Amino acid sequence: MKKITITKSAGFCSGVRRALRLAQQTARSYKNIYMLGDIVHNPRVVSNIKKTGIKKINKLKAQRNGVLLIRAHGAQKSVYEKAARLGYKIIDATCPMVKEIHSLAKGYEQKNYTIIIIGDKRHDEVIGIKGNLKNMPIIISGRKEIKGIKFEHVEKAAIVVQSTQNQDKVKDIVEQLKKHIKKLIFCDTICQPTRLKQKEIQLLPSSQDIMIIIGAKSSANTKRLYELSKKINPNTYWVNSKSQIKKNWFKDKVKVGIGAGASTPDYIIKEIEAFIKGL
Repeated sequence: MKKITITKSAGFCSGVRRALRLAQQTARSYKNIYMLGDIVHNPRVVSNIKKTGIKKINKLKAQRNGVLLIRAHGAQKSVYEKAARLGYKIIDATCPMVKEIHSLAKGYEQKNYTIIIIGDKRHDEVIGIKGNLKNMPIIISGRKEIKGIKFEHVEKAAIVVQSTQNQDKVKDIVEQLKKHIKKLIFCDTICQPTRLKQKEIQLLPSSQDIMIIIGAKSSANTKRLYELSKKINPNTYWVNSKSQIKKNWFKDKVKVGIGAGASTPDYIIKEIEAFIKGL
């Protein structure tokens, strides 16, 4: 008999729940609804949103009575401006915590601080933060990149962080930046749901025979949970559906720990839990 322990924070965060609720409300109230990309990083969720009639597009075009749904990760200023010019009604499902990062970065830029973003350069959230600033920020994804940056002309800087970054990694980067910039303000904008998820995933794996981390491969926060768990428990596996689970993983394994990313719906967690119980 398997003993399964699921982290309390597993699954949707408040920002994702809010975005999906707004999407469903919008689908009931309007037609011709569009999104620039996926609402969150999970294929099952994306598929369900598509069924409501919301269309995914790559670029904005003139659309009569069009509605643009801004995704949970947010968008750059130019998207809002172009949508307004083309006559779209804008429904903004950006996570409030991401909005706060935009506000902090813009506020310090107005005070003539150089903005440094710690985050994944190609991630939608980072693109949105960057796209709401007048000047090009410095974006740092990892400690190694610091060596290649010229700080001679940076008199003062303010750091903001992609909301789902690894806390220890961020602290290390900040300590390195202190060696290069005298006046440095650090805004620790890692969101509370991410902190809780990472804290739990640093505690649970050591007491388990095997760890299952649930979430899409496109999910940055799930990737970090997997990396944290794998360091502690080598028997850690990353899946997004029960079909990806291999029965031989569980041979002679009794205690099973489960964690899940912020864009993983409860029904996928329950499906995988039921599958493991049935082994």
